[in-house]
Amino acid sequence: MKDDQSKRSFRDAQEDMRSTFGQPDTEQTLSPAYRLAYDDLDFILRDELRPVRLQLELLKPEIMMAEQNVQSTIVLFGGARIRPPEEADSAPTPQMAAMSHFYDVARNFARIMTERSLANSGGREDIIVTGGGPGVMEAGNRGAADAGGKSIGLNIVLPHEQAPNEWVTPELCFNFHYFGIRKMHFLMRARAIAIFPGGFGTMDELFEALTLIQTGRMRQVPFLLFGREFWERVIDFEALAEVGTISPEDLDLFRIVETAEEAVAAIDSWNGAGLKRDVVPGR
Repeated sequence: MKDDQSKRSFRDAQEDMRSTFGQPDTEQTLSPAYRLAYDDLDFILRDELRPVRLQLELLKPEIMMAEQNVQSTIVLFGGARIRPPEEADSAPTPQMAAMSHFYDVARNFARIMTERSLANSGGREDIIVTGGGPGVMEAGNRGAADAGGKSIGLNIVLPHEQAPNEWVTPELCFNFHYFGIRKMHFLMRARAIAIFPGGFGTMDELFEALTLIQTGRMRQVPFLLFGREFWERVIDFEALAEVGTISPEDLDLFRIVETAEEAVAAIDSWNGAGLKRDVVPGR
C-alpha cells in the first residue's frame, strides 16, 4: 500500500525538487554543489556511489514486482540466437536452424505454466521470467502472452541484444547495469528453472544456479534442461561425477526433458522441491 502523503509530518522529496525550479539563477544556485543529492545525476554516477546504485537496482524491481503481486516465478533461460521456425532459413548455421524448434517448445511451456498460474493463483504465482531479449527469451514472454498472462523481462545493457522483446509486460520490464543484481532477481522467487540450449550467458546462468543449490545457498527447485542431444554433447555431467569433482547425487539436481508436457510432468513429480540439502557434498 502506498503512503498517504497528506499524513506525513515532513515535506515530500518531490515537493522540494519542484520548489527549486522557481529559484533565481545565481552563482550559488547554479553550482552543482547546491543540487539536491537525489536530483544530481552526476553525483549519483560517481564511483563512490556504486553501493547506492547497487541498492537501487535491487530495490526498484523488488518494489515494482510487489506492486504487481509477483509472488513466485518460473525462470526461463536460453539462447538469444535461437530463432522461431519461420525464420530458421536465415539462421547462420544448419545446426542453429535445426534448434529453432526449441523456440516453439519454450513458448508452449511458458503458455502452459501461465495458464496454470492464472487458474491456480490468479496470475500471482509461477510467473514466467526471462532475460527479456530475443530468441528463447522472447518465446517465453510470448507464451505467457498467448495465455493472457503477464511475464517479466530482466534486460541488461549490452552492446547487442539489449532491447526488450515486445511480449514482456511493460510494468514488469526492467533494465540492469549490474549482472550480479540481475541474477539475484532471477533466482529470489524461483519455483522452477528451465534452461534451453544457449551460449556463454546460458552456461553461466546454468552453473551458477546449480552451484547455489548444490551448496545449500538456495532451496531445491525443479531444474530442467531442454534437449538431451544438445546437453549431452556440450557437457559431460557423468564425467564430472566419475572423476569426483561432483558427487553422484549431484546428478539428481536436474533432469533433461524434451517437450513442454514432459517438463510440466517433471515439475509436478519433483522429489524434494522446496527443500534445502542438509549435507553439502564437496565441490
